[in-house]
Amino acid sequence: MFTILVAGFHGRVQAQFQSVKTDELHLVYYNFGHEYLVNHTIRSYSNALRFHMDKFGYELREPVVLIMSDFGDFANGGASAVPNNIILMGIAPFHYAFETNPANERINVLMNHELVHIIAQDKPSGSDRFFRKMFAGKVYPDRSDPVSVLYSYLTNPRIYSPRWYHEGIAEYMTTWMSGGIGRVMGAYDEMVFRTMVRDSAHIYDAIGLESEGTTVDFQVGANSYMYGTRFMSYLSMKHGPESLLQWVSRSDGTKRSYARQFKRVYGASLDEKWSEWIVWENSWQQENLGRIRNNPVTQGRVLSRRPLGGVSRSVYDEERDRIYVAVDLPGTVSHIASLDPNTGSMDRVTDIRGSALFFVSSLAFDPETATLFYTNDNNSWRDLYSVDIESGKSRRLIKDSRTGDLVFNPVDRSLWGIRHFNGIVSIVRIPYPYNEWNRIHSLPYGEDLFDIDISPDGKWLSAASANVSGQQKLLMMSMDSLLAGKFQPDEVFDFEVSSPSSFAFSKDGRYLYGSTYYSGVSNIVRYDIENRQMRWLSNAESGLFRPVPVSRDSLIAFEFTGNGFIPVRIASNPVERVSAIRFLGQEIVEQHPQVTEWMLPPPSPRQFPVEEMITERSGYSPLRNLSTVSAYPVIQGYKNYAAGGFRLNLGDPLRLHSLAITLSYSPHPGLPAREHLHGSFLYEASAWSFFGMYNGADFYDLFGPTKRSRKGYALGVGYKNNAYRDINRSLDYRITTTYYGGLERLPEFQNILTSFSEFVSLSGSLTYRSMSNSLGAVDHEKGFLWEFNTYNNYVEGRLFPRINQNLDYGIALPVRHASLWFRSSTGISFSPRDEPLGNFYFGGFGNNWIDYNPSRRYRSFYSFPGADLNQIGGVNYGKLLTELALPPVRFKRAGFTNYYANWAQLNLFGSGLVTNFDHEATRQRFFNAGAQMDVRMVVFSILESTFSVGYASAWDYDTGRRSDEVMVSLRLLR
Repeated sequence: MFTILVAGFHGRVQAQFQSVKTDELHLVYYNFGHEYLVNHTIRSYSNALRFHMDKFGYELREPVVLIMSDFGDFANGGASAVPNNIILMGIAPFHYAFETNPANERINVLMNHELVHIIAQDKPSGSDRFFRKMFAGKVYPDRSDPVSVLYSYLTNPRIYSPRWYHEGIAEYMTTWMSGGIGRVMGAYDEMVFRTMVRDSAHIYDAIGLESEGTTVDFQVGANSYMYGTRFMSYLSMKHGPESLLQWVSRSDGTKRSYARQFKRVYGASLDEKWSEWIVWENSWQQENLGRIRNNPVTQGRVLSRRPLGGVSRSVYDEERDRIYVAVDLPGTVSHIASLDPNTGSMDRVTDIRGSALFFVSSLAFDPETATLFYTNDNNSWRDLYSVDIESGKSRRLIKDSRTGDLVFNPVDRSLWGIRHFNGIVSIVRIPYPYNEWNRIHSLPYGEDLFDIDISPDGKWLSAASANVSGQQKLLMMSMDSLLAGKFQPDEVFDFEVSSPSSFAFSKDGRYLYGSTYYSGVSNIVRYDIENRQMRWLSNAESGLFRPVPVSRDSLIAFEFTGNGFIPVRIASNPVERVSAIRFLGQEIVEQHPQVTEWMLPPPSPRQFPVEEMITERSGYSPLRNLSTVSAYPVIQGYKNYAAGGFRLNLGDPLRLHSLAITLSYSPHPGLPAREHLHGSFLYEASAWSFFGMYNGADFYDLFGPTKRSRKGYALGVGYKNNAYRDINRSLDYRITTTYYGGLERLPEFQNILTSFSEFVSLSGSLTYRSMSNSLGAVDHEKGFLWEFNTYNNYVEGRLFPRINQNLDYGIALPVRHASLWFRSSTGISFSPRDEPLGNFYFGGFGNNWIDYNPSRRYRSFYSFPGADLNQIGGVNYGKLLTELALPPVRFKRAGFTNYYANWAQLNLFGSGLVTNFDHEATRQRFFNAGAQMDVRMVVFSILESTFSVGYASAWDYDTGRRSDEVMVSLRLLR
């Protein structure tokens, strides 16, 4: 997660960084519009740090780097302690869909949460400190030198723990620090487990959760948060909250492994306690179901043939009798669906690019023109789109509008929405033709509005509101007043810390229909505007959400199931009684009331005088902040020999610049004296890279058959960037120039001797991608890729140019997670036929027995499984490969706590290749067929590797000769 957030951060930031330092914090931001939050952030950080240092016995040995950003429309965070302590914090408001996020002040919440990650990863024992000194820092595992994994484990063993462990303790601590607002007391989590017990659904064990549970349903990675928090809450209830701190906190005498430390603290294995929790969970939820059933349970008529996964707010098209809703479920690319409520049939309207977890997208509907408005790029800066229902044609209206919670005003055909920018929430109006927005009103920081609606007569706007204390209310306000610049909301109902969710006006404007967890279970409620009276319309077992009034006596709502939300029609009559449930968090408070003392008061300026705490304000320079990150021994391969050496890593705290220097030595007498020494360096500075090597060696050459080591030397520079980037789409380019000297073999083709020992190479590529996949997929499932490459070698005044292009096209098949791909490549060289520098070469799978490059190398244009490496050559060529990707098989439990398999997938392929079209004497024609099985494995909870087995046969069309190849490869560190 942290890696994804950092990639987004690098992609957005173009401005000069500003730096603010205290003794304990290095705060970096890039936008002067964020400065108003600097002091508050420093106080919130310092307040949370003091609390955690006391609770965990933590000593801060290096300032935490905190990057303040606004590259997404909703708050998020990420933290890592390796190689340095760093937190990435988004300042936008949280989303409150289904009450899956707390509504209290976001920076306090993020600091409380992310600092737990830092401490859980960074807090060392004496042996950890010893190895950190030995290796000059905390070692980050590097794929190019996989022995670094061992050093990393010695310096920071607790990062090698599953995600549920890290998120579970962070959510647990954050809940009590926020006074009970959070997942431990969360109604959504109670609903999820209550529904699983009701439906006799499978509750995963610790291994199955990570191997299958975070991929097979619409909640994907959020399951780590839910399971981790739930399990730790159970342990807290049974053994006391202090037991969790003993388990998580690393100190002298504790075990490196989180699982072994668990047994030390609880006297039983993790599996035993997890199984004990599942038995308890079933009993607990049966009791809650019994409480709900004490009153008549609302039964709805199901309107679709299957659950829809995550869903947006829906709209009902009365003229066509259709429900439009954005859906996102495993096995299907997220899209807007048109649902027939009478037959349950569902048609695709248009795909959603960049769907959000839980709420997918934001929709609004103009019934007169049959136009749906929706948002794409929902995890970043949202774009506004429209689609014509009849034709299915979509178009972008406003890029980076950063606006959601869309609603259509039928009176003047304007769109209204809620915009997030620099941490501030604004009401905006988007008039026809919807190519610009107007700000109506901005709220002070910490006050949020969401789930808005407009009355049919266009006179009133309703909205849910939340403030820094987590209190939430339903509001109404006059549209005329808003347009006149007056923000004078009328409080309709105070829901305290429960969200007033998705309230919508009835067709006659007399009522507002919505849902709330006010009783602990999400039920549908109706507010009578004239009589100012709230009535409950359901008593649900699981939960009902997002009501759409369709007639005077019925409405459509979405019922939660274990596989996602399903539309149902229920009566709109008030119910007499609604049942309440008990929360696990309540049980913890009753049995261990000390957790109520963990509430962290808001930081005050008197407690944390920021101006006195600040030690430096300046611009941030990666070069000035470059320092040693780590240093450690390495082992490499050179030709057929081993080499031992040393690697030094330098970098800046924001990880914008890095320098890796490696020196090694091969003592084998079979090598000439001038080839005993090896060296390389790589300096990366944002889009630029500078590199060099002398007798370049490579760890993976120890495990052939592909060899990357080369005699000679090289010095080069590269630049890569993107000309265009959007969700699921990009246009990237790369340019690299390298000077080679003293070579025996071509840098690209190990089996081809070079006719020149010195030359200059200039290469470039232009790549356009438009690829997508559904939830739970293990690879792209549809789309296309186009790539143009040029290779130019300049030798003794002569130029040897080559160009080629690759085009891939894939379609998703009706079978879940199956796809069919066509991959083509053509190339031509403008060089003499007998010059090795001017030819293309093909052959082999290309995988090493131990490797770190992509596992499915048979897709590369230069690969031709069944033939030997570089066996086939020519100055021009054409190649076509057809590939059938079969559905992956996922494993509920295959392995052990620290070593298990996630999935296995079989891919079938066949290809044809022709070289030297224009020269019959040297023309070669080959075809092949093969298969490759990939098994994704996880070691030490977080290190993903892929074990691959492949077989292919290749035939020479002209001679009829056949050759076979078996490939076995283990790819380390995905």
